[in-house]
Amino acid sequence: MQKLWLLCLFMPVAAFSQQRLHLTLFGGVSNYQGDLQGKPFTLEQSNLAIGAGIRYDLTPHIAVRAGIHYGTIEATDALNDPDLHFRNLSFASRLVEGNVMLEYTLFDMEEKLISPYAFAGIGLFHFNPYAFDSLGNKVFLKPLSTEGQGLPQYPDRKPYKLTQFAIPFGAGVKFRVSPNTVLAYEVGLRKIFTDYLDDVSTTYVDQATLLQERGPKAVEMAYRAAEKEGAPAYPADGTVRGGSKYKDWYYFTGFTLYIGLNTGNGFLPGRRGSQYGCPTPVY
Repeated sequence: MQKLWLLCLFMPVAAFSQQRLHLTLFGGVSNYQGDLQGKPFTLEQSNLAIGAGIRYDLTPHIAVRAGIHYGTIEATDALNDPDLHFRNLSFASRLVEGNVMLEYTLFDMEEKLISPYAFAGIGLFHFNPYAFDSLGNKVFLKPLSTEGQGLPQYPDRKPYKLTQFAIPFGAGVKFRVSPNTVLAYEVGLRKIFTDYLDDVSTTYVDQATLLQERGPKAVEMAYRAAEKEGAPAYPADGTVRGGSKYKDWYYFTGFTLYIGLNTGNGFLPGRRGSQYGCPTPVY
């Protein structure tokens, strides 16, 4: 009998430790905010995004999680502010992100069926903006230096890197759907340090210089208004093309499934102790 009581005393600790490691699966959408889509948050022009990772519970409230997210961002001036339709720019880019984050859950999910939570951390992402020319050909934009990036005539405009750091953060709500499974809905924003997710940031550069350094395709993709009938000539050097005051953002929103990597049942509300067949103490 004494051995049974000792077993029951330590069983809650063992059950919780069995539930500490989780597989995470994400499914939702990806989108961005920038010069071609100025709304702070919108699902317009969003695309399917997926992800996977692991989470380890440090305590019932604090966990560390690591994962990979994959999605696509895109936007076009045709759906932008009406005042910018004439610019006629567009872009798309695949995004691959690896991240490590701390997660805080307000309520102990071994005792509650629902809880809000928040997360933040650090990430590394890769992007590569492209657009389709007037003939439908896919053209990657970075090598064209559409705003003079990397040209000797514009030494202050450095080429942007296609792999950069991000600060992911966000919040959501979790629902326990089984002793071993939790479903969550979350919105995750990414603070980044580039304004070139969409290859648009500052001003037009001199047409002759761009033609000489990068060729006619660079001129064509830098000034897409020329594809419209009655468009004015290529803008003068220094004419506003984008806004560099604020950096771009991207975000993932959707559902995350947490699956405990164990064979234990963990705890459910109102079932502590008795689910293991331990004797009920009498006080």
